[in-house]
Amino acid sequence: MAEQTTEDYIIHKNGRIPKPLKVGFIGLGKMGSAMAGHLARVGHIVHVFNRSKEKTDNWIKAFESYSVSKVNSLDLMGEACEIIISCVGDDDDLREITFSPTGCFQTMQKNTIFIDHSTTSFDVAQEVNRFAVERSISFFDAPVSGGTSGAKNGVLSIMFGGPKEQTESFKDIVGPYSKTAERMGDVGSGQLAKMVNQICISGLIQGLAEGLKFGLDSGLDMKTVLSVISKGAAQSWQMENRGATMLEGKYDFGFAVDHMIKDLTIVLEQGIKQNSDLEITKHVKEFYKELSNKGHGNLDTSALLLRLTSKKFTKYL
Repeated sequence: MAEQTTEDYIIHKNGRIPKPLKVGFIGLGKMGSAMAGHLARVGHIVHVFNRSKEKTDNWIKAFESYSVSKVNSLDLMGEACEIIISCVGDDDDLREITFSPTGCFQTMQKNTIFIDHSTTSFDVAQEVNRFAVERSISFFDAPVSGGTSGAKNGVLSIMFGGPKEQTESFKDIVGPYSKTAERMGDVGSGQLAKMVNQICISGLIQGLAEGLKFGLDSGLDMKTVLSVISKGAAQSWQMENRGATMLEGKYDFGFAVDHMIKDLTIVLEQGIKQNSDLEITKHVKEFYKELSNKGHGNLDTSALLLRLTSKKFTKYL
């Protein structure tokens, strides 16, 4: 709930937001449902849309004590909202909800804002922006990092591209569910920064998986090893938050393998366009595809250890 209201702003744990706005949120997956929830809690009037009626109804029930409602079509959302935020699956999903004949761009008013938190390609971000500019809509490509836990706890890292003059307004809007939000440049640069993020994460997880397997093969007490090396130069978020669960063979949470395959496919396609050498990323994508082909596409990305440890691998077959 809002902690304090002034004449112009609602003050909350991460800063401030403009007085209650009519905000639309499209996409109520694990990430989207949590982000939309934070917007409702701080006092915004939140209208939600999701292709799954069950997810929509469950979200409305969970936040029925706040100013929330569901809309049955995107054109109605476009008419009703000053700001629309999305978190959807891929490029085609983003095209469909924005500039398609049934998308919200058809009815959004001039000088409104559309923020996309999906992980998409650089090209589609620029494509959507062209349609937005034609309609005097401010578009931000704003992928996030921090996973489900970051969304639930309101501490996501957001890398965004969009109009420089609206940077502070953007930060105010996403403040309820972010720890940091930084402008990377013009539209599309947010997605490029997210690609850097995914390159680094995938390489770190593979390195961690190989290190853990090496230690296990050596007969070391790997929990003790992690307690030491996590305090030195090898330290990483992955080591501190996934090392122990990897040793326990727990992978039924977090960011799914299939989602990472999608993201790395986008990365590698962009790499070809700009002549970037991404050899390790290519290999790691293939490792994830091995897991997915074995039926493990919904496991956490830390499951890279699973393909190296045959005993634990059979546990999931």
